[in-house]
This record gives sequence, C-alpha cells and structure tokens, in this order.
Amino acid sequence: MGPRPRRALLLGEGNFSFAAALSGAPGTHVVATCYESEEEAAARGGAARSIRRLRDSGAEVVFSVDCTKLKEHFVPGNREFDRVYFNFPHCGRKAGVVKNRQLLAGFFHSCAEVLAQEGEVHVALCNGQGGTPADQPRREWHNSWQIVAVAAGAGFILSHVHPFKAETIEGYKCTGYRSQDKSFCVEGALNHIFTLSTAPPCFTPMSCHTQLGSQKVSFQVPQVLVDKMNRGFLEVNSSHPVRTIKDKLSAGLGQAFPLQDISSCLPLLQQGHPGGVCHSSIFCITLSPGEAPGTGKTPQGLADAALCSHFGHDTGGNGQEGCPAPEQFYLRPSLLPHAQAMIKTGAFSPGTLQVLSGPVFRKCRLTPHSMPAFHEMLVVLAVGRGTEDSCVQMLVENIKTTMNSLHQGVSGVKPSISLQEPAFGTELSDFAAFERQLGEVQHFLCVGTEPEPPGSCVGVIRAAPAELKSQELVVVSASLNLDLLAMLLCGISDWRMLWTWDRRFLRQFPEGELRLFRSFSLYPPSYVHDVSFWLPDGQDFDEVAFHSLARRVSGETAVSIQLRDSFQQPGTGRRSLCYRVTFQSCDRALGSREAAEMQLHLREGLQQHLGVTLR
Repeated sequence: MGPRPRRALLLGEGNFSFAAALSGAPGTHVVATCYESEEEAAARGGAARSIRRLRDSGAEVVFSVDCTKLKEHFVPGNREFDRVYFNFPHCGRKAGVVKNRQLLAGFFHSCAEVLAQEGEVHVALCNGQGGTPADQPRREWHNSWQIVAVAAGAGFILSHVHPFKAETIEGYKCTGYRSQDKSFCVEGALNHIFTLSTAPPCFTPMSCHTQLGSQKVSFQVPQVLVDKMNRGFLEVNSSHPVRTIKDKLSAGLGQAFPLQDISSCLPLLQQGHPGGVCHSSIFCITLSPGEAPGTGKTPQGLADAALCSHFGHDTGGNGQEGCPAPEQFYLRPSLLPHAQAMIKTGAFSPGTLQVLSGPVFRKCRLTPHSMPAFHEMLVVLAVGRGTEDSCVQMLVENIKTTMNSLHQGVSGVKPSISLQEPAFGTELSDFAAFERQLGEVQHFLCVGTEPEPPGSCVGVIRAAPAELKSQELVVVSASLNLDLLAMLLCGISDWRMLWTWDRRFLRQFPEGELRLFRSFSLYPPSYVHDVSFWLPDGQDFDEVAFHSLARRVSGETAVSIQLRDSFQQPGTGRRSLCYRVTFQSCDRALGSREAAEMQLHLREGLQQHLGVTLR
C-alpha cells in the first residue's frame, strides 16, 4: 500500500481552471471549492468544462463554501488538508483593504482548524497587496492587506514567498474582477506560503536542584531564563551549531596542545559577588526556604546540568529580585572564576590545555547581539614565565585557522579575524564590556573589519591575571562566545533563533553540519508601543532592570527599547521618561492582540518592580 495522497483544498475558485491544472499532479487529491452555488459558478466562462475535468479525474468539487467556516463544510474524518490554496482572495466589488484584511483573518483562523501537521497555506495576492518587502514596489503598510500580521493573529508565519507565474499553469485563466467574469492583471503577483508556528511558550515556574560546594541546594529559576535551562545544546548527541563549533575548535586546539575537557563538573551557582562586575548585570538567586543541606555525593555532571522541575503555580518571586548579603548567590555569568579556583588549588596540569564549556547568564540590554544566556568556551593553559606571548600567538593562530576553515566551508568567504587592543574610551558590545569587568583583557578577538561593530567581538584573550601568577607559571586563557560564533558562521541575524523550540531550526544542521541558515519566518510583523512614567524622587532609573523586565513579560519578543523623551518638571524637579518598545518574534507568530497584552503586563511590571508612576 502506497503513501496517502496529499490532500489539497482550493478555495474561492472562479472558473476552476487552477484546480483543473492541479488535479493532474501525481499523488494529490484535489478538493476544489467556490463561494457561489453550482449554478452561479457554471455560468462563468470555461467553468463547466473545468468542473467536468475535475470530476473525471476523481477530484471533489464543492459549492457554497465559506472560507471563514471551513470546519462546518467537512466531516471530521475528511477535514485534514496538507495544502490549502486561496488565489487572489477578495470580498468582491469595491471592498477596501480593511474588509479584505477581515476576510483573511477569518480565513486563517478557519485554516488552522483543517490544516494537517506541517501543512501549508498558499495565498496568491496581486502586486503590492501583501505589504511585505517582497512586493515591488511596496505599498505603505496602512494601505496594504498586512498579510503577515493578519496571519500571525491565527498562529501562522510566512515561510516562503515567490512569484505567482500564471503563464506556467496550463489552462489557467484568472477571473473574478470585482465579482464579475472578467480577468485582472496578475503581473508581479506573489504566492505567499504560510505554515503554523510553534505554540506560544507557556512556562510554569521552575525549580532547579544543583550542587554548591558539598551541599545540594535548590532555587527558583528567574522567569526570563526558564526556557534556557537544561536545553542540552552542548551534550554529546547534540547537533546544535554551538556544539559543532565547540567540537571543531577543540579538535583544532588538540592538534597543537595536549587537551583535557573538564566541563562536566562545573557548578551552576556561584557565591559572594564577582569582583568588579556591576550588580545589575548578574542574576541573583535566593535559595529555596527551608533548604536542608545534603552531604551525599553528586553524580557526575549534576552540577552543570542542574535538575529542574516545573510547578503548576507561581510561588511568588522570580528569583531575581535583590541579592541577599553577605551570603548571596548568583547564576554563573562566566566560567572564568571556576578556572581561577581550580588553578589556585593546583588542579591544572602545566602545559595541558584545559577546556571548560557551558551556559552562562548575564543581564543585559535588548540588542540583536546581547543575550541573557549563551554558551561559553573557555580554554586555559598554564605555561612557563617568558613564554606567554608565544603561547598567546599560537593559541590565537589556531583559533583563527579553525574559524577560517569553518567560515569558508559554510559561505565560501574568508572572514577577517583580528586581535583588537582593549582601548579605553571606545564603545564596546555588552559581551566585550562585561568581559572587561571580569578582569584585565589583553586582546579582543573580533570578526570583521571595524574595531568594534556590534556583535563583532566573539572572544577575549587574557594572560597572567595578577591573582593567578606564580613564580614559575603564567596562565593564558581565551574565552569564546559560541553563540556569537554560530551567528556569524551560519548567517543567523537574531540570537533568539539559537534557542527556538521550532524543529525546523535544527533540521538545517543534520549531524552537526554547519550551513548558512535560512529563516522559516519571513518578514515577521512588529508592533510599536510607547510608555511614559514619572521616576521616584531622588532615584536613578535602572535601564538594565527595565530591559530585563521587558524580556520577562514578553517572552523575549521585546526587541528594542528606545528612549524617546526626557522631561523635568519645573518647580518640583520631577523627571519623566518616555520609551518606545518594539515587539517582534523571530520564530513564531506574534499577533497584535498578544503584543498589546504584553505591553499591559510591562506597564504593570514597571509600577510593581521598578516603583515608577505611569503617566
């Protein structure tokens, strides 16, 4: 018995010429429909002939079908379609853009009820109607059908768009201009292919159990990081690009140095406060109340992976409100302190390159290359005094050779990889600026031609920090941001895509092969909202906390926060700020209603957590 034929549903057929052409496709069962009755449809020129051809080929022809109520027209066992086609939808006569948007909105909601898993919805529109950058010329947004935003409201994303070539469809003739049996111009028309996106994330509070010294402890994960815990991107069976890049770099370094990977024993929490690091840049943690310290042994890798469990109710805080003193805990923002501690205890073998890797966590502002969680690869080498410069050069050249090889294998273009001196007074990316806070930086490892364009700094090189010096040995280290490397190598423009739950991402990297990434969500709609508020008297405003709050309430769909206006009231001296917040998802459908709800949650959070007074 062969595979089930692909079921194709055609809506709004005029003279059924498109359906007749499609009915000849092998392995496809066509269900052709129109809104008119059979008598009205047959009166169109050529329709009767196309209907006979369809029926002779075994296709179904159904009349009086409302595209906004598809569920009502098909019985449950006959309701699942692999493809839905709607060519040149229109309300009829002189209906304007608003009515046609409403038609599309009802259509997409109806499609979601009859579409098979991984099915596609094909919508052909005349040039300019869609309102996407693919339209040439492109209409102004308010004068278009806003198809990506309308579809997003029903859970669809635009995955492909290509020209609608009517001349290649045998026997096809467009008809229905203003509800008449007249043709219309389809030059420049586009076929938009939509797919269902992953469901909006709904993360319940998560509790993590991990090792802290000799004790087993638990804590509630900050809500903004719940979807980033225990993803396993660096595990042995992972095909994620960050794992592939780490393996390739390790293999290259292993040819030049004896190498030991010690990533499995790194604790998730750190205690105290990292010297020199801004308090607002770390995720402070309060251990769960009534915690009973355990003394049993921890299984290998438990500390790094952290055992997490979800609860069906909110227990109150989000794990990031304030830092208790003096015994404060925080999620590791870097692997460097672990390396420093191991060196001090003599756990490193001189001359052997030690490799540490794992996710690290930092509060940061909203930018395309600033991420609250990323995968760090730290390589550390203890060498004899006087040889550190040559070892740094050797280490960097090895990394550059591997990077060049990877980049040429993916894009065929040799990247510009350089060492930049950490000159003070220059504007740095969040990653580079935080690394400088952690300790003295000898070089920034950059990809690109400019000294520090956004996202170009992918690593830092350190040599002999004062606290790690001994009389005989100097410690050389390189810290690499694997997520930024993956973005640069694979052409990924948005860091959030690396953390997507949509399986279409990892399918592009079979068995760990690095390739140029092709987005499965084209021209995602964005929604702009303004918020203005009075600041508490005598207090500075913590912008990083504002950005972290926006990340949390929006599920990482807030992509930009821009200060629009600052006002100081004469007489009282009260300060008011106005910000513009932009919401946009890179991998799932985000509708206008959902974005508006996020804005309301943001306003509530500003009052509750940051103490401002809304205007």
